[in-house]
Amino acid sequence: MSDLGSEEIEEERENYLGEYEGERNEAGERHGKGKALLPNGDMYDGLYEFGKRHGQGTYRFKNGARYIGEYQQNKKHGQGMFIYPDGSKYEGDWADDQRHGHGIYFYANNDTYTGEWFAHQRQGQGTYIYAETGSKYVGTWFNGQQEGSGEFIHLNHRYQGKFANKNPLGPGKYIFDIGCEQHGEYKLADVERAEEEEEEETTNAIPKWKAQKITALELWKPTPVEEAPEHEVLQTTEEPHAYSEGGGETTEDAQPLTDYSEVDELETLIKQGEDSEEVRDESREEGLNEEEEEEGAK
Repeated sequence: MSDLGSEEIEEERENYLGEYEGERNEAGERHGKGKALLPNGDMYDGLYEFGKRHGQGTYRFKNGARYIGEYQQNKKHGQGMFIYPDGSKYEGDWADDQRHGHGIYFYANNDTYTGEWFAHQRQGQGTYIYAETGSKYVGTWFNGQQEGSGEFIHLNHRYQGKFANKNPLGPGKYIFDIGCEQHGEYKLADVERAEEEEEEETTNAIPKWKAQKITALELWKPTPVEEAPEHEVLQTTEEPHAYSEGGGETTEDAQPLTDYSEVDELETLIKQGEDSEEVRDESREEGLNEEEEEEGAK
C-alpha cells in the first residue's frame, strides 16, 4: 500500500461522522425517532430535534456507561438515570448536563445519598447512609461536603450540631440510647509544627470535643433550614460528535465516615455517671433503712 493511500484512509477516518438510521426533517436534519452510531463507538437511540438529541433517549458509551433519560439540545436535562462503569448509579434531576435538583446516588460501595444537588455537587438538604456501618448523616451540604446544621446517627448514639467542611464544629451534643445526653463543643485545637528549612511554625486546625455537662434526654428542636448560596449553573460545551470517554461524566466519590474517637471516652464518662448514681441510690436506701429501724425501736 502506498503512502498516499494510507493518508487517504486516515483522512476518511477523520471525516467519518458515524451512522444514522431514523427520521429527518425537510432540511435533512435528524428529527424525530432515530438511532445513531457515533464516530467514537458510542450509540444513541432516542428522539432528535433539528439535528440534536432532544427528548427521551438512551445513550450507551463504549466504556460500559449509559444514560437513560431526557435530553435538551444535546445535553442531559430533566429526569434521567446514569449508570457508571464502576456500577454506581444516579437517578434524578439533571440540568445543563449536570446533576442538579433532587436525586439519589447509589455508590459502588453500596453507600447512598438522597437529597439535593447543585451543579453536579451534593448541596442543600440530604441524607447519606454508610452501608458498612449503618450510620447516616442527615442535614445540610455545600459543595459536596457536610456543612451547616446536621445529625450523625450511629448504632447506639448520635451527634447533633453544626458541621464545617465535613467536620463537626461549634456547640453540639451526643445523645445516647441509655437516655442521657452529653453537651459540649467542638473547638479548633492548634497543632504546631516546625519546618526545618524555613524554621517557621504552621498550624493545623483540628476540631476537638470539649464536654461540658450531662443531662437527661431532651427533644431536639431543629434549627431553621439554611439556604445554600445562589450560584450560576456551570455551563459546559459539547460539540456535535465530540464525545469523551464516558461522555465527560465523572463518578461521584463516596463520603468517608468521620471517625469520632471521643465516643468511647464519652461512653466511659456516661458509665461512670451511672455507677456514681447507683452508689448515691444505695446510700439513700441505707439511710432510709436505718431510719425505719430507729422508728421500729421506738
